[in-house]
Amino acid sequence: MRLLNTNTLEVVEFTQKRPRYAILSHLWENEEVLFQDIKDGHASLRQAIKDGYEWVWIDTCCIDKCSSAELSEAINSMYRWYADSCICYAYLSDPSSGDPNKFSCPRTRGYFKDSRWFTRGWTLQELVAPRRIKFYSEDWTELGTKSNLREIITEVTGINEDVLLGCTSLSDITVALKMSWAANRSTTRVEDMAYCLMGIFDINMPLLYGEGTKSFKRLQEKIIHQYEDYTILLCNAPQPNRTPCRCQFDIRG
Repeated sequence: MRLLNTNTLEVVEFTQKRPRYAILSHLWENEEVLFQDIKDGHASLRQAIKDGYEWVWIDTCCIDKCSSAELSEAINSMYRWYADSCICYAYLSDPSSGDPNKFSCPRTRGYFKDSRWFTRGWTLQELVAPRRIKFYSEDWTELGTKSNLREIITEVTGINEDVLLGCTSLSDITVALKMSWAANRSTTRVEDMAYCLMGIFDINMPLLYGEGTKSFKRLQEKIIHQYEDYTILLCNAPQPNRTPCRCQFDIRG
């Protein structure tokens, strides 16, 4: 795992014991958070320094995407990296209106409901895994934490508050219920709808971009072998530009 030093801007690889670090969750936009942005004083880096963290992880700066082996290792390790972080900064890049600081007001509730951050596949594990999350609006105004915003987050995502707070282990949640969390989320590449769920199910498997929906079938096979929970068979494989993984029965009961 590579981490960025907030003082020297040096990217250092840690193979065993890692220092305390902050981690960033954000949507991939047309313009990514590149190393030049960090040199110019990116907001996430300034926030990490303010919070007393010497190290930070940002995917676009800390992963060599030219290496397929490194990319595969990173995606298979991503859930653990978020879980092991001291704090996660979740950047909601949607244009905000009004004062988002008052997280209990209806305006902020609507802001959370409409945010694209809650509709993407990869941000599901980035919401569930970290113990602590601070949410920020598009101008880096702090919105609140996963703890004090838990009621709104549960309303938006369907994820129980006990899961958000880490009081209930994912191993105690049925496969069908965990799949339902992804039902209204999407990814740019159809394969990623399976890959982004590997951490949620504690599954490791190689990445094969170009296999299409076969990736979801491979994930199903791994889940069945590991959990013997056959409710997974009631979930459809994702299709491009369509709502993924929608279970064919009501899992709320």
